[in-house]
Amino acid sequence: MGSHGPAYFRRYPGGFRKFEPTCDTVQIQTCARAAIVNTYDNSILYTDHVLATAIRTLERAGDRFKTALLYTSDHGESLGERGTYLHGLPYAIAPDVQTHVPLVAWVSPQLGASTALDLACLRSAPPAELSHDNVFHIVLGLLGVTTDIYLAARDPFARRRSAEH
Repeated sequence: MGSHGPAYFRRYPGGFRKFEPTCDTVQIQTCARAAIVNTYDNSILYTDHVLATAIRTLERAGDRFKTALLYTSDHGESLGERGTYLHGLPYAIAPDVQTHVPLVAWVSPQLGASTALDLACLRSAPPAELSHDNVFHIVLGLLGVTTDIYLAARDPFARRRSAEH
């Protein structure tokens, strides 16, 4: 479920309750904004832990597989900006926190080498702004799928591959 509200308090185990006070109810209108933000931040902390664990697992498989992890949210959450909570406003009026979400990419050295991806370049100059439309093309590029529907212009990793690939 990631960090979907209003039940943010259900999105992480107790050991990840670092930020307090929290809002431990789905009736978030009864909570102070700071408690809602803390609860959401705890869910993000747990998501970071899950991603780090997945990456460590993929790293350990590097001697057998070429691996990658691509993670993005489907949308962001409003936590009281302009009096708005949760998500789902029409795009034209939604605050940036609902429409601008992170994309995390981790590529193993083995996959990077086999696709001629310059991982150092990717780390030092990550793509500026992407949309969910890019995910499809990133995945096709990483997998080396050859198809007419793949658009290198929508794959920011394509610009970070050596010319001979």
